[in-house]
Amino acid sequence: MPCNFLDFCEYQTNKLVRIQSFKLGSLKWTLNVVILMFICIMMFWNKEYQEYDLVWDIPGKKLIFVVTNVVVTKKQRTGKCPEEPPHGKVCRTDKDCQKGHWDQRSHGVQTGVCVKFDRTRKTCEVDAWCPIESKTKPPRPALLGSSENFTVLIKNNIRFPAFNYIRRNILPTMTDKYLKSCTFSRQTDPFCPIFRLGDIVQEARENFSEMAVEGGVIGIQIMWNCNLDRLFHRCLPTYSFRRLDEKESNRTLYPGLNFRFAKYYRENGVEERTLFKAYGIRFDVMVFGKAGKFSIIQLIIYIGSTLSYYALTTIFIDWLITTSCYAKEARQNYSERKFESVRDKIQGLFSVSFVDESHVRVVKKPQKKRLQEARPISCHTRKDGAMCMRALLSVVQTPPGREVELMEVADRPAWCLCGHCAPRPAPQEQLCCRQSHGPCITTSAAFPPLVLSRPILESALLYREPLMDLPKGDPARLLRHCAYRLYIDWRFGDAQGDACPVIPSCCVQRIRGQYPSLDEHYRGLKPGVTPPTHSPSDTVL
Repeated sequence: MPCNFLDFCEYQTNKLVRIQSFKLGSLKWTLNVVILMFICIMMFWNKEYQEYDLVWDIPGKKLIFVVTNVVVTKKQRTGKCPEEPPHGKVCRTDKDCQKGHWDQRSHGVQTGVCVKFDRTRKTCEVDAWCPIESKTKPPRPALLGSSENFTVLIKNNIRFPAFNYIRRNILPTMTDKYLKSCTFSRQTDPFCPIFRLGDIVQEARENFSEMAVEGGVIGIQIMWNCNLDRLFHRCLPTYSFRRLDEKESNRTLYPGLNFRFAKYYRENGVEERTLFKAYGIRFDVMVFGKAGKFSIIQLIIYIGSTLSYYALTTIFIDWLITTSCYAKEARQNYSERKFESVRDKIQGLFSVSFVDESHVRVVKKPQKKRLQEARPISCHTRKDGAMCMRALLSVVQTPPGREVELMEVADRPAWCLCGHCAPRPAPQEQLCCRQSHGPCITTSAAFPPLVLSRPILESALLYREPLMDLPKGDPARLLRHCAYRLYIDWRFGDAQGDACPVIPSCCVQRIRGQYPSLDEHYRGLKPGVTPPTHSPSDTVL
């Protein structure tokens, strides 16, 4: 297919249908106002008109460790002594001990000698700092439990590089006198940077006396939520506290927090040391920050992303007008103007018009079932065509031609409800003019002048092709085909769309009787042929 560059210079727009309804109009504007209010509330609540800079800092050197309990082992010297169970191996003879053996849980290297540990047990002797640390559990209550009254001053600086903004948690309004007397309290003084250790642990929902026995880890979180707009400027820290370690001894192998250190000295020329196993609480300071400032770009992006919410109004109203909230006639009227159905012609769609119904049915091509019994997939309002109106004008001025006497068919089929249908072999031809029992449309006074009158048919042929030379004699084929077209224009109008209109068997029989074929050969219904209202080709022959 050749490419036409002029196609790029075209503009296409969507087709809109304007429904003049007070109820629908009021509902549309109500929904639009609700959506607008929701967009504005969310914009100001979440500050969607701002651009943001985020800062976060993990614990590094920002650690505070306070010793709360201790186990002391005094006067240790290097020498040989029995190993403490369970770290040392329980033995009976020297053969049970391996000289030079050591593992990470023992306090020294085995000498290969089994020595007495207490009255009932013996353990392997080790070369280590003696006496070996014997206590495995810390004292209870904690030795330094009064440390909960200690206070700590936390100084924090934060910087948002995107806005080149720096802030301290010691606010400009704070004086030296204030800092010497204030203590953090969430209710009375939430911005004071001086914290009592007992209050910190209490804010983390823990008991300082219990936590001081084995130690633990408390996180101090400093959250900066800053609004840098001039009219709403606010940048203040918010403090929160929580425990970071597992506090239950029965849920973890090594609960709490502890470490060992030693103090070395010489006594009488011999090097000695005092070993300390310190338990305590470590305070980790973690800083998080978020600063926002007005940005016209972010505002435009937010507005553009929320315009799609207005489509909800259209979706809801389109759904509403197709429900039972509206009358059937109104729903069909809206649907016909808003939705245009396009179907594949290969599907074989037929349009059927019954004389006792005011609408035109569209059905699928029947395979085994009779067309008379096919269920409609849609219904359309019949609209009079232009040719039918012109034919009515001609009827007034033209006398009726020769007519064939209408006779009742003797062997009428079971699907015939008017009494004048002839049997048809194909299922798509087995169609009556009525949906229920009653008089046939061919008995109507309008049928002969509108469909069978030769002057009318000749006028219609000349109307379509003004220079046509009508054959002399009896041009039955042209007149018969023209009668088919007039019937379709009369009974279907413009409602059939892409579906193939089907003429009832009784009407076909009457037209063929008026204008018979010389060889009495008729081709019947050809579904794939273009409807006669658009071309001289015939659908029903």
